[in-house]
Amino acid sequence: MTEFHRLIEQEIFRLRRYARALTRNSDRADDLVQETLTRAIAKAHLWQTGTDIRAWLFTIMHNQNVNAVRRAIRDEAGVDIDQISSPLVATTDPTASRQLYELDRALASLGDEQREVILLVGLEGMSYEDAAAILSVPVGTVRSRLSRGRDMLRSLLDMPNRKPQGRADDDHRVALAA
Repeated sequence: MTEFHRLIEQEIFRLRRYARALTRNSDRADDLVQETLTRAIAKAHLWQTGTDIRAWLFTIMHNQNVNAVRRAIRDEAGVDIDQISSPLVATTDPTASRQLYELDRALASLGDEQREVILLVGLEGMSYEDAAAILSVPVGTVRSRLSRGRDMLRSLLDMPNRKPQGRADDDHRVALAA
């Protein structure tokens, strides 16, 4: 097994997790991961040693998913998200199960662009720069989508809005401290 294949193998868990959150369907997620891995191996000559293989694989997965969504729209293949999504289950805290279910539903309510950014940054812990590279958008777009997505999740989950931060708050805090 080559070093390239070992590096890919180490990312399979993350790819599966992101694919499941992205597609909300375990069968479709497994297909997406397989398509991603197949494409990555076929395009191995394009990967540059020393670069972030995780970002490279997530970019491939993102593009594969976009192509699949476009193909489904073109083929007029509609999917009822309620029919294919399964509730998340928590084994230790009975209220956690309900909270996870509500979060799952709220994430499903977001647009694809906001959900992708929230999953990449929030779930996968990627930097804004890496998420921007994967999605082929500017970093500012990632920040904007993330902010709007978080605000929408807070609204959908009936959570209080975050307090605005900025110069006025900073000036107010400085005035109180003086």
